[in-house]
Amino acid sequence: MAKPSRKLKPIPKFTSEAQERRFWERHDSTAHVDWAAARFVRFSNLKPSTETISLRLPAGLLADLKALANKQDVPYQSLLKVFLADRVAREWRSSGPRRVRGREEQR
Repeated sequence: MAKPSRKLKPIPKFTSEAQERRFWERHDSTAHVDWAAARFVRFSNLKPSTETISLRLPAGLLADLKALANKQDVPYQSLLKVFLADRVAREWRSSGPRRVRGREEQR
């Protein structure tokens, strides 16, 4: 026997993405969305947005990075991103509450 459907609250109209973000940070989506009717979808062509930076490294460090990357058969820029991501994650884990875009994230 199916559960009786409940009345969902309407989703407000937002004038900006920031306004919408603030709303969903403070409201439970289950009051507005029937998650039982949700479907899984794949966005296979999405790529994370990136920014180009200029980074000066000592020649010896860059040579070592390139040698390690060559040993693993990956581009050195990709290996550098992996190294940085691992280290940043480790630092966040060891430093307590995480800062997200100017606010503290609860764990």
